[in-house]
Amino acid sequence: MEPVPARLAGEVQSSPKVTGLQWGRVEVEKGLVFRDAKLYPGGAREWDWRETGTRHRPGILPADVEELIARGARVLVLSRGVLLRLRISPTTLEYCRRCGVRVHLLPTWDAVRVYNRLRLQAPVGALLHSTC
Repeated sequence: MEPVPARLAGEVQSSPKVTGLQWGRVEVEKGLVFRDAKLYPGGAREWDWRETGTRHRPGILPADVEELIARGARVLVLSRGVLLRLRISPTTLEYCRRCGVRVHLLPTWDAVRVYNRLRLQAPVGALLHSTC
């Protein structure tokens, strides 16, 4: 994980808007394109499952959301994939609860809609799985 940029006290950075979604492709403002995306206040990057050992089962791991929370997200939108094949490990939900972070678990298309709405209201992060 790259270092988290320093922020001024009270500064809230907005999370980037998702501008397009299709099977295997997440488009984010400023021309960014990913297969799977990690979105957070102030930026976005590829969500590379190999970094944390993520698989469809047990699913999204605490290590997958740590970066989003460290970068200031107080609300998370976690997509379960287009066909709902991606699970969420119970330890991830417990980790988010302990951190005081609200979580939305949704199919990818719904996750994008909710994320784009929430990004205007709160410091939000998202993990978007663009396929199964």
